[in-house]
Amino acid sequence: MPAGADAAAEAAEAGAAGVAEAARQYLHGLHAVTAMLERAPARGLAIGRAAARDDQRARELRKRAEAAGLRVQSAAPGALAAMAGPDAVHQGAVAAIRPASTWNEAHLLAALDRLAEDPLLLVLDGVTDPRNLGACLRTAEAAGVHAVVIPRDRAAAIDGAARKAAAGAAEFVPVAAVTNLARTLDRLKERRVWIAGTAAEASESIYAADLRGPLAIVFGAEGAGMRRLTRERCDFLVRIPMAGHAESLNVSVAAGIALFEARRQRTAEPAGG
Repeated sequence: MPAGADAAAEAAEAGAAGVAEAARQYLHGLHAVTAMLERAPARGLAIGRAAARDDQRARELRKRAEAAGLRVQSAAPGALAAMAGPDAVHQGAVAAIRPASTWNEAHLLAALDRLAEDPLLLVLDGVTDPRNLGACLRTAEAAGVHAVVIPRDRAAAIDGAARKAAAGAAEFVPVAAVTNLARTLDRLKERRVWIAGTAAEASESIYAADLRGPLAIVFGAEGAGMRRLTRERCDFLVRIPMAGHAESLNVSVAAGIALFEARRQRTAEPAGG
């Protein structure tokens, strides 16, 4: 390692020492760890790599880590599993990272007040599977969503499983974890953001709805759907037309359909233009 990188690594280790073990988060999977090194290297604290792994992807990870001033330590598979969790598929790479700065309601509203374009928000009312949450974050980032809003309680947290499913998107799309989702929706409506709820029994197809302008698209929990107070805040309900026998879609798939339809409408050429 070059002398400059060595000094940077020592400084990073000194900073890592100031982050309590209980406050650290663990990111696992080669793609997720590499994405963190590319997009948010300052959050990296330490990286463990399987001692037996020395392929091109593992060497590239080491190269990126050293460029960010982080040493990569060889570790036995058992040690990596202990960091990532017993059921995690870590692919021989685990990173200890500083916790992400999750927004609250005040952060969200302040960001909307500064926004120079119509906001597009994704609201997840109690999604409990962290892999579904991570997949929704990945979809939201790809669709250009300005923020994802989730309840602080009784919902999945942005943990290692969610970050792995997000494939790096969790480092880009802001997530606002709010104490009272119904109140937050009221605050959004005060800022003239339209609230579109998704429900299988809705009469209007998502392809017929006007999804332009300030908009928040709401999806409920897996199976249970939106809670009553959330549903009551919706300005209108839309459904995704189903041609087959399946009664519903995975929430991340449904979110992708809705968000990219909104993106299509916002970027379509005006008629006759």
